[in-house]
Amino acid sequence: MIAFHTDLDNTLIFSYRHDIGTRKRCVELYQGREVSFVTERTAELLKRLPEEIVLIPTTTRMEEQYRRIDLGIGTPAYALVCNGGVLLVDGQEEEGWYRESMELVAECKEELARAEGLLRRDPDRSFEVRNIRELFLFTKSEKPELSAGRLRRALDLGKMEVFTNGCKVYVLPKRLNKGEALRRFRRRFSPELVLAAGDNAFDVPMLEAADGGFAPEALGRGRVSGGQVRFLGPEGIFSELMLEEVYRAAGKIPPLG
Repeated sequence: MIAFHTDLDNTLIFSYRHDIGTRKRCVELYQGREVSFVTERTAELLKRLPEEIVLIPTTTRMEEQYRRIDLGIGTPAYALVCNGGVLLVDGQEEEGWYRESMELVAECKEELARAEGLLRRDPDRSFEVRNIRELFLFTKSEKPELSAGRLRRALDLGKMEVFTNGCKVYVLPKRLNKGEALRRFRRRFSPELVLAAGDNAFDVPMLEAADGGFAPEALGRGRVSGGQVRFLGPEGIFSELMLEEVYRAAGKIPPLG
């Protein structure tokens, strides 16, 4: 078994705001609107993945957000959502995994509560404060860097991390990261090889923990340590480039298309 952990947004799928050409298909509907797409080439490569390569979507999305996505390959055998805090097996939540996740973040309960209070009082907040399964916090801000700065000054950064992504602001326990999720998955299922692909700061721990990783040039080599990570682009669509590399890492030739 080759475990292939891949981020979703801007790694495998792209929003309607992202230009991936005209040869694309919708993979996510939200309130009746087409919001996320894959290229036709990506869809072909996904459908023809060799059986020994197990695709494991590994995303910060909540479970209900993840379930909106239909990659056209049926329900993946495994998926890690909520930044690795929740494991789905054949589409069903694995309760033992979530209990372990809650144990991992238990020491951060007070810091999460402090961060939630700070965000509720934040003058720049432009969205509700969401406590995601008691694992981490999410909101939006009109001035995300200012909001993040207030949080970083007030929280114990030995335990917590603060991320921004556009207008989005996240507060997470340091131990709730995709790299730790990948290691937990490896211990439980013992794959022969572990590959990973991602495009942003949430994915760095996962890329560094894998046997081989793929990231776009835009992520920046200085942000990822380890020679096992290959940076792809900027020419071409990242999802296509990295899936072709996954085939090669498995000793397969990707289909033409």
